[in-house]
Amino acid sequence: MRLVFLGTPAMAVPPLEALVEAGHEVVLVVTRPDKRRGRGSGTSPSPVKRAAERLGLAVSHDVDDVIDAGAELGVVVAFGQIIRPHVLAALPMINLHFSLLPRWRGAAPVERALLAGDEMTGVCVMAVEEGLDTGGVHARVDVPIGDTRTADELRTELVEVGSALLVDSLADGLGDPEPQLGAPTYAAKIDPAELRIDWSRPAAETHRLVRLGGAWTTFRGARVKVHAAELADDGALLPVVVQPEGKARMAYDAWRNGARPADGEWFE
Repeated sequence: MRLVFLGTPAMAVPPLEALVEAGHEVVLVVTRPDKRRGRGSGTSPSPVKRAAERLGLAVSHDVDDVIDAGAELGVVVAFGQIIRPHVLAALPMINLHFSLLPRWRGAAPVERALLAGDEMTGVCVMAVEEGLDTGGVHARVDVPIGDTRTADELRTELVEVGSALLVDSLADGLGDPEPQLGAPTYAAKIDPAELRIDWSRPAAETHRLVRLGGAWTTFRGARVKVHAAELADDGALLPVVVQPEGKARMAYDAWRNGARPADGEWFE
């Protein structure tokens, strides 16, 4: 099938590679413009652009270019831009979405599912409409979240499962999508302020925040990242790997031996 592919981050690369490996002709890849690096004049391409160039595929930064690309279908994976109605009118599109729609429509479905304590998440191949992830679903696969998996681990499995689902769906024929059923929830981007640990919250909730990645706290006024933690039998949360500001990651016990907190002193 002649396809255009729209995507940006690293998690969109395996689906693109899977489509090419399956024999589909990807006539155009659309991704975000290159980002400027630091204060210099250099720029950095998106992971999808790097992959497309490695695969010898044409690349554009303008969504409108898909209209005259000669494709039969557009495939969207974590593109991060609104696709306007006139483009959708010119070319049908499907989206590989990393949640069990209609739960967690929007930008951060993996993160929100983990933070909410959902037992299950998954991937959907859905029809792209003008609304935010409102299209009917062609195919879906459930994926358990578990009690210890990190967001990175979960993303890895979802991308693997989703890439296979995408290829299989195209091979079998998409058919008519089924309408989404149930009340939707929305997955807003993670605000950096949400990553600060509130030690008054339940330990299980804080553990999910740590598993998300980027969680931080302070000690004597300095920031400390908490990269890994575990739940003790008594329900308390025990840091395992931390990173004091300006230093490398280290075992919590090594940090404690160096910081020497006083009796009763704890993270703020």
